[in-house]
Amino acid sequence: MRCCLFVVAPVLLTVCASSVSAQGAEEKENKMLRAGLIGLDTSHVVAFTGQINSADNGPMGKVKVVAAYRGGSPDLPISANRIDGFTKTLQEKHDIEIVDSIDELLKRVDVVLLESVDGRPHLKQARPVIQAGKPLFIDKPIAASLEDVIEIYELAAKHKVPCFSSSSLRFREELQSLRGGNEEIGDIVRCDVGGSLSALPGHPELAFYGIHGIEMLFTVMEPGCETVTWQEDGVVKGVWKDGRIGTFKKGPNVVEVTGTKGTTQCGGGNYGGLLTAMCTFFETGEPPVPPEETINLFAFIVAAQKSKDNGNVPVAIREVMTEARGVITERNKAR
Repeated sequence: MRCCLFVVAPVLLTVCASSVSAQGAEEKENKMLRAGLIGLDTSHVVAFTGQINSADNGPMGKVKVVAAYRGGSPDLPISANRIDGFTKTLQEKHDIEIVDSIDELLKRVDVVLLESVDGRPHLKQARPVIQAGKPLFIDKPIAASLEDVIEIYELAAKHKVPCFSSSSLRFREELQSLRGGNEEIGDIVRCDVGGSLSALPGHPELAFYGIHGIEMLFTVMEPGCETVTWQEDGVVKGVWKDGRIGTFKKGPNVVEVTGTKGTTQCGGGNYGGLLTAMCTFFETGEPPVPPEETINLFAFIVAAQKSKDNGNVPVAIREVMTEARGVITERNKAR
């Protein structure tokens, strides 16, 4: 009898261990990620919360927005005049808890959406999130300066925190399929993009609405732009390191791609595509847009502004990157 007990016991232990392991895996699989919002001065907070919290399956079904910090920029009417309305909607329609600080928000959530319409405070707002180790999505524009963009990503790398930023227009399946060329159009030679253009004080002119079109351009062309010229005709022209040409101009959100085999057109994506990618990112920790792409993209925006301000001369990406690094060095000396 004793022999039987010694034989059976390990089997029971194995079965119990397997059950516990399976239960743990199931709990992890079914865990709902609590999301928090920073900055309630954009319509995105209402739209995003509505879509995420109403989803009952897929990547969005595993995330729920539960709390928010108002933020806001008193010196920016587009922020100051809208924050109360969006806050009220989140409270009354979506039952979102409003907290008094980012620190309080971080105690209640697992992941963060930085939504402030003003890019100027993004670095300051992102810092405590990253230091707390919370995966972070930063809505467009990622910041108001190239040096802030670089610092955000370097801080995220230092703390090993997943972080990405993007416009929703990037996430259209047809547009994604054109990235780098495909069988239908061959290798990409040129990409011409239209988009809205509306300036925001304190930001490069392309950083606010123009960034939607620039995001579509980089979705197709990938990083590697070397020079940018804001031409007298209003077309912003970028030259990539392999000689490919990418342009942006004010107009409908349409992408025209010319390849070695043919030409095609398509439009941009919508909130659903971005939110699916974002919630997948929150679960996996894998950014759908790499840091080097967003940095090159924002350098394009800054170089375009410098070109326009200096009489439509070509401006090298290397030049604006060097200038941004200089600002960061001076900041670090002052800290």
